[in-house]
Amino acid sequence: AFSPPPPPSLCSITRHNLCRGAPIPAVTPPLSSSSIPLRRHPRTGISALRSAASSGVDGVGVILLAGGVGSRMKAGKPKQFLELQGKPMLMHSLDLFRGLEGIESITIVIAEEYRDMFDDIVKADDRIRFAGPGKERQDSVFNGLQQVPESAKLVAVHDAARPLVTPEEVYNVFRDAKEHGAAVLAVPMKATVKESEDGSFVLRTIERSRLWEIHTPQVIRPDLLKKGFDKVAKEGLEVTDDVSIIEQLPSPVKITVGEYTNIKVTTPE
Repeated sequence: AFSPPPPPSLCSITRHNLCRGAPIPAVTPPLSSSSIPLRRHPRTGISALRSAASSGVDGVGVILLAGGVGSRMKAGKPKQFLELQGKPMLMHSLDLFRGLEGIESITIVIAEEYRDMFDDIVKADDRIRFAGPGKERQDSVFNGLQQVPESAKLVAVHDAARPLVTPEEVYNVFRDAKEHGAAVLAVPMKATVKESEDGSFVLRTIERSRLWEIHTPQVIRPDLLKKGFDKVAKEGLEVTDDVSIIEQLPSPVKITVGEYTNIKVTTPE
């Protein structure tokens, strides 16, 4: 039987602090509680996590991608297993999703040699299941999708290397996906982006006002995701994120404005 976990201890910096220009902390391996001086999010806790009843969203199958090797981190082990606030990085996202109402299943896409670390959680929570990682991201998502129950109404794909996502962001993207069929967390691009053909000289500056930095979770109706995978397989396409599969149909993808603090830990910087 499902035993709710304690509320996540990892919370993002508030929007107010971002508006005041507070820097996003750097992450360097090995991660420790002093590496990222995180502040408690004002609504994080059991009351916030249990507020999903008013969101009108249920039947969500989560796919937590934790199969990367983390070669760019140069940390000697996959980045999702680096310690952050006293536990492996991926556990922060796992604990958050376990604490949310409306989650029907959580599939962790991870190599078999790392699965024993979840033994106690699996005993306490029968929603947990596993899938093997694939060669590319789309292969890992496809493998995870096979473990999502047929009864699921939405599939939420999240990077285990994004430990700072908040319950509010998750609920918002769930609601948008329920209404539109597919939704993705994103923030307006802040940096100036330039294009180069040869990697040596600037070709042109791209208009920033139309650009968005894409985050996760990316949430999609299962039927749309399966149709997208069918087209990708038939046409031999390669995509870099999950909603790109839906764009191939084509089908609209709603942008859910998220937080700049929902960073992906990729490099030591």
